[in-house]
Amino acid sequence: MKIDYPGLIRQTLPSGTVIYRVRPTGKHSTRIQISGEFGSEDFIRQYWLARSGQKPDASKKPSEQEMPETIGWLVRSYFEYLESRVKAGTTSAKTLKKKRNLLTRLLDDPTKKALIPRERLLKFQDGMGATPAQADAFIEAVSVMYDWAVERKHIPENTAKGIKQVYTKGDGATPWKAADVKAFLAHHKYGSKPYIAMHILLWTGCRIEDLTTLGRKFECVIDGIEALRWVPNKKGSSEVCIPLFETLKKATRSAKVQGATYVLGRGGNPYASGDAMSATFKRWCQDAHLGHLSAHGVRKGLAEILAELGCSQYEIMAILGHSEAKTSEVYTRRVERWKLAQVAMRKVVGAGVLE
Repeated sequence: MKIDYPGLIRQTLPSGTVIYRVRPTGKHSTRIQISGEFGSEDFIRQYWLARSGQKPDASKKPSEQEMPETIGWLVRSYFEYLESRVKAGTTSAKTLKKKRNLLTRLLDDPTKKALIPRERLLKFQDGMGATPAQADAFIEAVSVMYDWAVERKHIPENTAKGIKQVYTKGDGATPWKAADVKAFLAHHKYGSKPYIAMHILLWTGCRIEDLTTLGRKFECVIDGIEALRWVPNKKGSSEVCIPLFETLKKATRSAKVQGATYVLGRGGNPYASGDAMSATFKRWCQDAHLGHLSAHGVRKGLAEILAELGCSQYEIMAILGHSEAKTSEVYTRRVERWKLAQVAMRKVVGAGVLE
């Protein structure tokens, strides 16, 4: 029985095991068996090899099983390069995962030439019109890969360079207000995972990724004061060191089950990734009828509150782990403008020029 791909045959053995065989193009009587989970990246790679008449060889790297100078060969060579960097600790596993998700779409037909014409890339971008941010991320990923390939003389030029972005960035996450926090905590009671997560976000200003790692191992005593000290997971972040206030400490001890991290996932284990934690927190927001808010908005709201309380951009940097002053300046500048506007308007009213 054929399924999804030309020449792909699904067969159920007497034992109940399902196997897949592929008929190479132009060779009707030939069958090549492939393995792996149906629809997975490796399964698709083996399918295309079999369609070209090649039998997959587990002893070879994926790039070595592709036709030279094809897009399949280039993309898999690039993935292998990133994998080596992950092993060396110079690239994060999250970056590799993101690149895979974006560039795997180029493997729908890995036999095409490695250098995709600019007009073809624009068609890819147009085809992702429903998700403009994703479309821009895809073009950027292709451009980075092509820069890597040009440097190694795999291709003569980068046809993705200079393609205009289609996504217009807005103001970002909506900042939380005090009333929003109260509504969230009114729904999610003391000792629950969302209760603990909200208190950590509020009292530390950490990013959502840090919720997957923060725990008691980061607690310490500095000058006789209990504190939390950690380096955020975001690359290039500065060390954060803040007092462990009693409210936060009480919240982190409120769960019935304690583990390696303050916020635990299923089975008492830490969350696998920041994306998983973010998706979970979004559901918690929806449960509390605050679906327009997100975890990042808590951090943004805290930054604005700190600025309104008169904290300098360097004080905000120390709390939020910003490595560059310009990041924190976004919040202090807005407050300063508001205060200056009030002073200016008082001058105008006092002068009576508009009466």
